Amino acid sequence: MSKLFQQRISLLVNSNSAHSMWGGYKGIEKESLRVSADGYLAQTPHPVGLGSALSNRFITTDFSEALLEFVTPAVPHTWEALRDLCDIHQFSYPRLNDELLWVASMPCKIPQDPDIPLARYGSSNVGRMKTIYRNGLGYRYGRAMQTIAGLHFNYSLPEKFWPVWQELEKSSADPCVFRSSAYLGLIRNFRRLGWLTLYLFGSSPALCRSFSGAAPANMPELDGMTLYEPFATSLRMSDLGYSNKTQARLNISLNSLDEYITDLSRAIRTPDATYEKIGVKVNGEYRQLNANQLQIENEYYSPIRPKRVANSGERPTAALRRGGIEYVEVRSLDLNVFDPVGINQNVMRFTEAFLIYCLLEDSPLLDDEGWDEFAANQTATAKRGRDPELRLRRNGKDIALADWANEILPKVQEVAALLDQCGNSDDYSQAVAAQQALVDDPERTPSARLLYELTSSGSSFFEFAMAAAKGHRDYFAALAPLAADREKLFATEAAESLERLREIEASSTESLDEYLAAYFAPDTAQA
Repeated sequence: MSKLFQQRISLLVNSNSAHSMWGGYKGIEKESLRVSADGYLAQTPHPVGLGSALSNRFITTDFSEALLEFVTPAVPHTWEALRDLCDIHQFSYPRLNDELLWVASMPCKIPQDPDIPLARYGSSNVGRMKTIYRNGLGYRYGRAMQTIAGLHFNYSLPEKFWPVWQELEKSSADPCVFRSSAYLGLIRNFRRLGWLTLYLFGSSPALCRSFSGAAPANMPELDGMTLYEPFATSLRMSDLGYSNKTQARLNISLNSLDEYITDLSRAIRTPDATYEKIGVKVNGEYRQLNANQLQIENEYYSPIRPKRVANSGERPTAALRRGGIEYVEVRSLDLNVFDPVGINQNVMRFTEAFLIYCLLEDSPLLDDEGWDEFAANQTATAKRGRDPELRLRRNGKDIALADWANEILPKVQEVAALLDQCGNSDDYSQAVAAQQALVDDPERTPSARLLYELTSSGSSFFEFAMAAAKGHRDYFAALAPLAADREKLFATEAAESLERLREIEASSTESLDEYLAAYFAPDTAQA
């Protein structure tokens, strides 16, 4: 694989085109559970001071009413993305009353499934559809699993990169087709090599016993309140969390955009016998949107997704069909309990350089054997990534995780060096060097650090995360107040989102049944 990478990066250097990679857009979506002062999952409604979860562009909810999601705008610099995320936190904390934001990916003390509140978006058809979809997820996978929180990193290369790259590649394809094909090559390589991000950034090796209903019966105990895996990096991304067996049978091709859209659309139309047993509308109430393999596109769990900003009322697959891939969404990052906002610039910079490496590297089409290998590598790294005896599979052969990582990181460092030349700094190179240190010494990884804190302090996972949640709240309280213009930005958005909610509800005149029938009609987009 490395020969083609070297050819391509040499082309960028020799043609003085490396600058075209500089300034790619980055955005963050960060989930955090709201918890009561004693650490239990909040049962309260979405705080009014945060606006409408349906229509606030900065602050929404995910599965549960208690699962906040903070969304930053797409910006060209990592410091801007981190500033925006910090500011949203600082705006939100005073509006939580006495509640806290849970700082770990694995949840706080959670009740039994029926008492985990679904997110509510009001009385409009689109709002009710969102809640029904979440109800379906609860029936299909259990509500407890949906309380796991993560962080999504959205990334697109600069517009100026694409004509330069297409010329260097000597491609005569339609520019939209060329870009989508290149992004799919990136995505395939991320699926092949994404185990590396689990090893480097995984921060969920332990969990609270209240989550044990979703955990294997033989999972080791760290103490009476904590279950763990001694070499785990990211239980969130293991078969305990979002790498679930239920969807393992789905084969959504990444070999072309047409195949991806076709396979995803087929899954949304294909009935599933297990889900048919749940029922769709029972005693006049919707349990799920439909009984198909996927209710909607977003149900398909993947460590990385091809994305395009959709027009109002446009489905994700329709948006991709209309304009091709616009950016990628990396979904495999855990919340880092040691960072006040769950992520830092080193993680963002490394991830950007890694994604560019995945684009420049050779990316053969995937077959069933390839899918099986990278799925097995992800699960193995998530559950045993720091085990010195662990061997991953590459093209049918065993390889030590560190050996493979040490082949990848020098290439990522080459990308980082080019980005640093453009930015007149060594920030990206330092970010890659920081990750190399984690490969050299697994005890420095976030997952190992978390287990060390638990064992050395004698704290349970819950006690440690609870103390960290209070510490992060105090950190934001001690910061200088938000600048007036930033405070006004978020306050205005919250107020206007409530007004938009009222307008949406007032205009929602058709019945819910009619709305859903129109939404799922072929080649239409109603929500």
